[in-house]
Amino acid sequence: METVQLNTGILMPVIGSGTNTFGKENREYMGKINGDTTEIKEAVANGYRSFDTAIMYRNEAVVAKGLKETGLPRKEFFLTSKIPGEEAYYKDAAAVKEGVESSLAALETDYLDLYLIHHPWDNLEQMLAMWRILEAFVDKGVLKAIGVSNFRSDQLAYLLEHSRIKPAVNQIESHPGHWNEELVAFCLANKVVPEAWGPLSKVSAEAKEILEQIGATYHKNWAQVALRYQVQRGVVVIPKSHNNERQQENLALFDFHLSQAEMKKIATL
Repeated sequence: METVQLNTGILMPVIGSGTNTFGKENREYMGKINGDTTEIKEAVANGYRSFDTAIMYRNEAVVAKGLKETGLPRKEFFLTSKIPGEEAYYKDAAAVKEGVESSLAALETDYLDLYLIHHPWDNLEQMLAMWRILEAFVDKGVLKAIGVSNFRSDQLAYLLEHSRIKPAVNQIESHPGHWNEELVAFCLANKVVPEAWGPLSKVSAEAKEILEQIGATYHKNWAQVALRYQVQRGVVVIPKSHNNERQQENLALFDFHLSQAEMKKIATL
């Protein structure tokens, strides 16, 4: 597995697994938690070591259970979770602290590799106040790296200017049809690792056909080409699948390399 070094020095796998419907009835985001760890254990068996969850997903404990059931030690995994950008979590320092500690407890760990502010809100000073509490957790070694999710360039710029520990990651929407080029470029220029959530979502039939044509050269499918494009341009990806075979396919990105012409063509999708 290839990795990227975050600004606190830790290494993050360039491919991880999303989990927002894992352990839920009918595999639905708002489904009742059923504790099913099948997909998590299959993902680990297939080679995934990075898992992305969040307080809002309600399944941090399911992720912890699944990883524990594999028998592998905690140090084998890169765990990301997120604190909601909601008043209940940012209203004061105690609320932020309680949010972080709730993630640690649910994930049954004494540290998290990456912790993100899940969504921005319309008060930059409040976001900075939350950030400063997260910085203190980094100082203690409890959070190995911190970052944001769904932040626009102006919101990210504010944190970059005023923070002591710069955001390591910005997890954003990026997929064929909406590559989010400007924001990705801004992140890379400021040494913030862009990470794509839902990298295989909302893909048109036309885009899939073009990606399939490119993939035929390498005996790869459209999804593998889309993910390879992201990785090759410096974007971490966290595809999610409940299907064992697709999980395996989404990891098989390192035995081919897209040409410059192919990269340009894919960028236009």
